[in-house]
Amino acid sequence: MVHPDDVVFDGWDISSLNLAEAMRRAGVLDWPLQEQLRPHMEALTPRPSIYLPEFIAANQEERADNILTGTKAEQMAQIRRDIRDFRHSSGVDQVIVLWTANTERFCDVRLGVNDTAENLLRAIEAGLEVSPSTLFAVASILEGCAYINGSPQNTFVPGAVELAVQRNVFIGGDDFKSGQTKLKSVLVDFLISSGIKPVSIVSYNHLGNNDGRNLSAPAQFRSKEISKSGVVEDMVRSNPVLYGPEERPDHCVVIKYVPYVGDSKRALDEYTSEIALGGTNTLVIHNVCEDSLLAAPIILDLVILTELCQRIRVGVEGDGDPQPLHSVLSLLGFLCKAPLVPEGAPVVNALFRQRAALENLFRACVGLPPQNHMQLEYKTQSSWGCAKRPSVPAAPPPSKTAVPHLNGYVRPGEINSQPASGL
Repeated sequence: MVHPDDVVFDGWDISSLNLAEAMRRAGVLDWPLQEQLRPHMEALTPRPSIYLPEFIAANQEERADNILTGTKAEQMAQIRRDIRDFRHSSGVDQVIVLWTANTERFCDVRLGVNDTAENLLRAIEAGLEVSPSTLFAVASILEGCAYINGSPQNTFVPGAVELAVQRNVFIGGDDFKSGQTKLKSVLVDFLISSGIKPVSIVSYNHLGNNDGRNLSAPAQFRSKEISKSGVVEDMVRSNPVLYGPEERPDHCVVIKYVPYVGDSKRALDEYTSEIALGGTNTLVIHNVCEDSLLAAPIILDLVILTELCQRIRVGVEGDGDPQPLHSVLSLLGFLCKAPLVPEGAPVVNALFRQRAALENLFRACVGLPPQNHMQLEYKTQSSWGCAKRPSVPAAPPPSKTAVPHLNGYVRPGEINSQPASGL
């Protein structure tokens, strides 16, 4: 894998602050750490970005002092030039573009506009409705750069997905799975797999960073609500004994903006489940998490995993040349709330199943068999050759100490002669 120290950063922002000032404004890091980082951050200034006010909350306008002008086609062309300039000036081997900007409202999927790759490219030229994140995605794909969507909007309209497949470029997302949703992907899987039936899941959040401020607008919140709500769907469908074909838990997600708490996001969850004989079981969880500090390692992991996957080829002996992984990189679902999957592929949200997929792929890359946890070699009466059983130690010398017996205590010499009665 690529070492994190070998990752070179550049990027865009609608705010012109250098990263030292942006770090101070965000207030995420303790002041002594900011002071240590400041000399390294001051020289990092974002490139002008795409700003379409109708896609994010109106309260973001005051930050928008570093924006591109011109038509959508002209702005996308500038993004492509920026990517080429960065590739040339930095000398990196691979460029991966990762969206960490504001959550956008959902973009309508419309026939003739964004339903195919050809229509999407034509819509950009015509200036029709295309979100900034989709413009970035198309620019990245056309430049041959993997694109990861770290926010919950529907960046990957059908035309963008088709374009990525045509160009053999990786795309992945949506939305970082950092706090409440990661816990939900474990807890719901645990409950349903245990035969406990969640019937009501209520998730309440409040946070005070700029993400929370943007999500205070209804259209942007709706995008977040969709990504958070979908995390239980495949786990519900996995157990038809508990749930009927159309049955789903009541699932409510609430997000409130409370400036004082800053980046410290407070999440309260209530899981109410039906158990045997009409009983109920309720779990109430209060989770306090540092939003940005949970997301930052996920950003690094997504970049490192994506770069590694670009070098993997999979094939069957005697069946032609090995093939790259599918352009829709569903393996990144381990780190994303709403995993994007190829058309027709099952969506898996259970965290440990997602981890097992990654782990077994990497085991295959180094020539190890998949780990299935069955361990049948230890579950039969006779020993299997592959079972790593400890060797049986030699019998200890006779002892004069009394040892327990089924009917009380006997002398050591009587152990093999006493009947096993009394059971």
